[in-house]
Amino acid sequence: MTPPSPSSSSPRPHPARPARERPPLSRRFGHLVGAYGLLGLTALLFLAFSLALPDTFPTLDNVSAVLSSQSIPALLALGATIPIATGKFDLSIGYGLGLAHVMTMQLVVAEGWPWPLACLAVVLGGAVVGAVNGVVVEFARIDSFIATLGTGSIMYAFTGWITGGARIVPGPDGLPAGFTALYDSRFLGLPVSAFYVLALTAALWLLLERLPLGRYLYVIGSNPRAADLVGIPSRRYVVHAFTGSGLVVGIAGVLLAAQQQIGNPSVGMDYLLPAFVGALLGSTAIRPGRANALGTLVAVTVLAIGLAGIGQLGAQFWVTPLFNGTTLLIAVGLAGYEARRQLRQRRAEPSRSLHDLPRVTP
Repeated sequence: MTPPSPSSSSPRPHPARPARERPPLSRRFGHLVGAYGLLGLTALLFLAFSLALPDTFPTLDNVSAVLSSQSIPALLALGATIPIATGKFDLSIGYGLGLAHVMTMQLVVAEGWPWPLACLAVVLGGAVVGAVNGVVVEFARIDSFIATLGTGSIMYAFTGWITGGARIVPGPDGLPAGFTALYDSRFLGLPVSAFYVLALTAALWLLLERLPLGRYLYVIGSNPRAADLVGIPSRRYVVHAFTGSGLVVGIAGVLLAAQQQIGNPSVGMDYLLPAFVGALLGSTAIRPGRANALGTLVAVTVLAIGLAGIGQLGAQFWVTPLFNGTTLLIAVGLAGYEARRQLRQRRAEPSRSLHDLPRVTP
């Protein structure tokens, strides 16, 4: 009896993949510095200001004040991180913040809506505005800088039309206590707004780092052609990214209204530059070369400590925009350097097969 010949149904052994060489020590050290250097800078700044201002800086009151004042810029920075992951920029977030907080005050004060319903309407409205931004960018094929600058200007016009250029001031009875408690209350001895930032950071980390949606956004941002080749519907996911950004802007607008307790039609643009500084600087930390939630949180912390420290040292008013502008230039320069370094590294290594990228069915 002759032995059976191998059939087509029998499994064939796969060729063994060559073992990946361990990177040299210098490269590993450089990666650690790039990933966690900003975190180390945070600790050094806090230590330096604590030594320079031992009676005021390392105190619970100061930490609480910093957390409270920087929570809204942190939320906006996290919101801006989502479109940046796809290689797009949402310049309308400052205008959207102003419109959201004015609409909240208008609905609660002038229209007499119950504050939970007003807040829900504003947050959902922010998501709708974000979706419109995504549609304009992807389906009208307008560059995200131009598109969101245009939609932002329209939002600013709506803000002026609603308020008539004047502030919305509550009546003698003030705002509902439950509404102001959204920002003023405390949890575990710290401002509750800081826990909003932590919750959003955790949600974005899960979305971008652990769920397929996040991997699709990163592929779209790093190589749009590869995303098309593996079947990722880029337009749909970019619209999703802008919708998420608008949702976060709506939440931040509600909290800004609860913080300021008046409707100021010109306040939103003050938050645009700090938000982008945090988002772009965050792309150089934790996961260097790409926007990520933990890196944004670290970057916002560095900016908060730096601004609080130089403010307590008696710096003049113009130091804050100087600090933000200089940090933005440094962040963009570092992000560009890291992107070029990773590109050189990919060219030096064997090219990655498209089969290794996530595949989806549109």
